[in-house]
Amino acid sequence: MNIIEGASRLGTKEYRQFVGIARGSAGEISYQLLLSRDLGYLLEEDYASLKERYDRVAKMLTGLIKALKR
Repeated sequence: MNIIEGASRLGTKEYRQFVGIARGSAGEISYQLLLSRDLGYLLEEDYASLKERYDRVAKMLTGLIKALKR
């Protein structure tokens, strides 16, 4: 949702800010995955699969932030 909101803004600087917020939210998801695994709500293999997907999305967001800084 942050990315869509940022894309609707008028400038690249604002868009980059909202993508940064999305990246921060992704970091929160990473912690929630870890906590869920540690508390026994996620099996190790499910955690590994979700963490791999998270890592891919986090890299894409980081790449987008870098591209917007240029």
